[in-house]
Amino acid sequence: MEIEDKYKVFEEKNKTAELGGGLDRIEKQHAAGKMTARERIDMLLDKGTFVEMDKFAVHRCTNFGMDKSHIPGDGVISGYGKIDGKQVFVYAFDFTVYGGTLSAVNAQKIVKIQELALRNGAPIIGLNDSGGARIQEGVESLTGFASIFYNNTISSGVIPQISAIMGPCAGGACYSPALTDFIFMVKDNSHMFITGPDVVKTVTHEDVSKEELGGAYTHSSKSGVAHFLSNTEEEQLMAIRELLSFLPSNNMDEIATVPTNDDIARVEESLNTVIPADPNMPYDMKDIIEPVLDDHYFFEVQGNFAKNAIIGFGRMAGRTVGIVANQPAFYAGVLDIDASDKIARFVRFCDCFNIPLVTFEDVPGFLPGTAQEHNGIIRHGAKVVYAYAEATVPKVTVITRKAYGGAYIVMSCKQIGSDVNFAYPTAEVAVMGAEGAVNLLYRKASDEEKKKHIEEYKENFANPYRVAELGYIDEIIMPQDTRKKIIQALEMARNKMKTLPPKKHGNIPL
Repeated sequence: MEIEDKYKVFEEKNKTAELGGGLDRIEKQHAAGKMTARERIDMLLDKGTFVEMDKFAVHRCTNFGMDKSHIPGDGVISGYGKIDGKQVFVYAFDFTVYGGTLSAVNAQKIVKIQELALRNGAPIIGLNDSGGARIQEGVESLTGFASIFYNNTISSGVIPQISAIMGPCAGGACYSPALTDFIFMVKDNSHMFITGPDVVKTVTHEDVSKEELGGAYTHSSKSGVAHFLSNTEEEQLMAIRELLSFLPSNNMDEIATVPTNDDIARVEESLNTVIPADPNMPYDMKDIIEPVLDDHYFFEVQGNFAKNAIIGFGRMAGRTVGIVANQPAFYAGVLDIDASDKIARFVRFCDCFNIPLVTFEDVPGFLPGTAQEHNGIIRHGAKVVYAYAEATVPKVTVITRKAYGGAYIVMSCKQIGSDVNFAYPTAEVAVMGAEGAVNLLYRKASDEEKKKHIEEYKENFANPYRVAELGYIDEIIMPQDTRKKIIQALEMARNKMKTLPPKKHGNIPL
């Protein structure tokens, strides 16, 4: 065969591989309102940077007539490229090829990419659109998933891992995304569940749609499995690019400083009027968070789940910070099981990747009730204490209003390791609110006496001065100076050095 003929053979094989399951199946994918795996990768990565690996890989299965069907790539497209000039690794399930099912060869392709990402200290992104384990391969496909899960776990805390659910994700396939740092889902087309609607109906006799059981809305608002909800695939892929702009490439890497013209000493007088005169009136904590960040921009995480807590990323003086806050506009900002889980996992992520933590606190306590107690609010609330206490990154706390009881402690108080703690003049730090305390301390007193004691209690605790006298608050500040004060504190703590006692790992209450 002449050299030119060999080149032609290669070009033909290359074209065949890039067609995946063929034009008919590509058209079906588009008709379902979904992009193909290659289109997704092209949109996600910087143009012209994708380098594909294992393009001609095919399965080795001989069961059920599979030996008569081989499609190059076998249902997964994998490789590396760049996002905003930074190295990333990516793999995408190709639904046009055997429904994107996982074969032993596909698993090897993914594991290869995972190991390269870990070895080179770069984020990895998985685009999921798969029918799950390939039934024809039996245990080989299952052990493939096991190898992927193992690498997810070993990579955790070393490189950012991101999962985009862009189609079905069922059974054991759900556990790879669940082991990653952030999960993106898109309305209508994304579904995740361990057992599908048919199995649920057979076992529990519940009649439920796949959307209600494991759709994007369910997982972003009820279960908390998904961190981001997008309207379209394009929006989802752009959100992944934006998230990565806040993160380092690995746990040893510095986060790049983003140039900003926003004055670090900017005075924000609007903050002086955010907190209502009535301590029981709600307000939106985002009205405090957004003005103190560079360009007033806050990239919220899990915005639809446990709305009584707020988490997300922003920048201060051009550097990424992780924001954690109570939200008085929802359930008075009380801590419950879901809010505790949401906060604890985010705090641990930020600590993994050396992202400083800024906490805005207005919390009246933990949510009471049998449902919370029976479902383990003690265990879940302990996660927040554990996460904050274990975190060695710079930590700054601002008490805006209420800081009551155990909830005051867990929200990054001085004694569990916060570096700098501020309070507004409106701050109240106490075991509980005045009325509750007086009803306990003076339960037999008359109404007139109780009123007098309530005023005394408020005088002692409905302000930050007693706490400041004890040194538990480093400085009482005017709300308008919040941005400047936080940036100064973060700059002071930038070279913070703190190590934990030697140990294999702690035993966080799960």
